[in-house]
Amino acid sequence: MSLEELRRRIDELDNAILALLEERADVALRIAAAKTSAGATSFHDPEREREILDRLEARGAGAFPRSAIRAVFREIMSACLSLEKPLRVAFLGPEGTFSHIAARGAFGSAALYEPALSLDDVFEIVRRGDAEYGVVPIESLAEGSVDSTLDALWRSDLQIRMELLQEVSHCLLTLAPELAKIEKVYSHPQALAQCRSFLTRHLPSAQAIPTASTARAAQEALADASAAAIASKLAGELYGLPCLRESIQDRRPNLTRFVVVAKSDAPRTGEDKTSLAFSTKNEVGALRRVLSIFEDANIDLSRIESRPHEKNPWEYVFFVDAHAHRLDEPFATAIEKLAAHCSALRIFGSYPRARTP
Repeated sequence: MSLEELRRRIDELDNAILALLEERADVALRIAAAKTSAGATSFHDPEREREILDRLEARGAGAFPRSAIRAVFREIMSACLSLEKPLRVAFLGPEGTFSHIAARGAFGSAALYEPALSLDDVFEIVRRGDAEYGVVPIESLAEGSVDSTLDALWRSDLQIRMELLQEVSHCLLTLAPELAKIEKVYSHPQALAQCRSFLTRHLPSAQAIPTASTARAAQEALADASAAAIASKLAGELYGLPCLRESIQDRRPNLTRFVVVAKSDAPRTGEDKTSLAFSTKNEVGALRRVLSIFEDANIDLSRIESRPHEKNPWEYVFFVDAHAHRLDEPFATAIEKLAAHCSALRIFGSYPRARTP
């Protein structure tokens, strides 16, 4: 076939794809009507979406990249869901943060995104029903846990609905023409820490200034030609701030784990994780007895760490991730036993384990 013929064939295929999208949208509207007739209050089914995406990615489409299949159908499902009832998703703002990027990757561009001023605000927006979901960072490979998220989970009655793994690639955004002209670097404390080696080597005299978010740092740097921000490339595009250096993080891959909080957690999938926290009684061997409960139940703990108790000086709260759903046996029985040995126990929810990108 000639080039012109091949281009005509592309046009024919694009028209066929549009016709199928029209049909899919029509079916989505009929599903919405059926759910409304049945009295449904929630139109979003994350487990159904995950099942569809996994199936389509596994099936493949010949030479079409498998990774792109997931992205394409993520947007199709997001658009169709918006016809039923647009999702509202809160995140640590402003636009352009890595929380925003992770949220868009999970819910697509058709969702309605609500930027929050702080992590506590994300929880509050979801708690009062102004958003169905909230996306917050909980842990990074480079710097470990995000303490403010752990504290907010401990205080809140929201549940973890899903987890997301996001590759974090930091850029140095600035109006300055060269590194020698930069006197200040703005960013979130986690981002500053993740780029410590770059800053030490290339900007040893620059003042590091913490901000509430990486996108907020971009806004600050935009107002000062002698300043730079460590933020995402998206933040640079959104705020018109040129990227002087790309991928300046010390560690590669630089994954950050985000969790999606909601008013309920997820049903079983067979590949689940449960996050919980407890404080032990002030007795000799109390922590050992608690951990032995997990061992006796043959429960794999992928993470355990301590945080100072907010109200009781010199007491600690232990945060744990277990590879099991809270309704699975023998884990459900183990949770009951935990309550007898803990001065406080909080189950943050069960949810499907995220796949490493």
